[in-house]
Amino acid sequence: MRPRWLVTAGRILTQLSHDRRTVALLLVVPALLVGLFAWLYQSDQVFQRIGPMVMALFPFILMFLVTSVATLRERRSGTLERVLTAPGSKADLICGYALAFSLVAVLQTGVTVGFSVWVCRLELAGSVLQLLGVAVVDAVLGTALGLLVSAFARTEFQAVQFLPVFVFPQIILGGVFMPRQQMPRALELISDFMPLSYAIDGVSQVAAGQGGWVVGRPLLIMAAFAVGCLVAASATLPRRTP
Repeated sequence: MRPRWLVTAGRILTQLSHDRRTVALLLVVPALLVGLFAWLYQSDQVFQRIGPMVMALFPFILMFLVTSVATLRERRSGTLERVLTAPGSKADLICGYALAFSLVAVLQTGVTVGFSVWVCRLELAGSVLQLLGVAVVDAVLGTALGLLVSAFARTEFQAVQFLPVFVFPQIILGGVFMPRQQMPRALELISDFMPLSYAIDGVSQVAAGQGGWVVGRPLLIMAAFAVGCLVAASATLPRRTP
């Protein structure tokens, strides 16, 4: 008999495979948005500077949004309540969700990174595989945060409303618009507690040709944030939304 978390992951992936619009949103849209930035800044070096940062934003945002809405939809439909009546725990269920959406995140980042490097001609001093690794962890982080946030929403609209609360501040303070070291000290300290800051740091360091602990540190911090979000999600996930 297969583990419960594996069964859950298979069910989620099967549902996603029948939803072509969601698949297109997850796999195609991030690459097209990066391409739009490349087209917009094709005459100068701006894209070479912000391109890696953009790749840290879109997978994180879309995985956060789709995961939170999909999990909430299952809760509102009663599917989650029926699944939880079987032997097992919420942790098994959360692991199943995390595995399914993480596999989607791997595909998404592969498409986005490949499109950025080989179609948009994003120049990297570092390894494409390193960039792919950081982008995957970044997308998984968005998945974990989406699972956590879905526990506190009662409607799909509320799940979307969490986007400006949990994601937009991270974009503003993550280092895209201004290096974090140049921010007022209070804002820099706040950004230190925002996981997206480390995703942006990681892709920027890879693009600059850095390696070792310089890239490993933000990766470990993102992984720690993701694990923390999954643990918190398993503890707070309600069986059904009233």
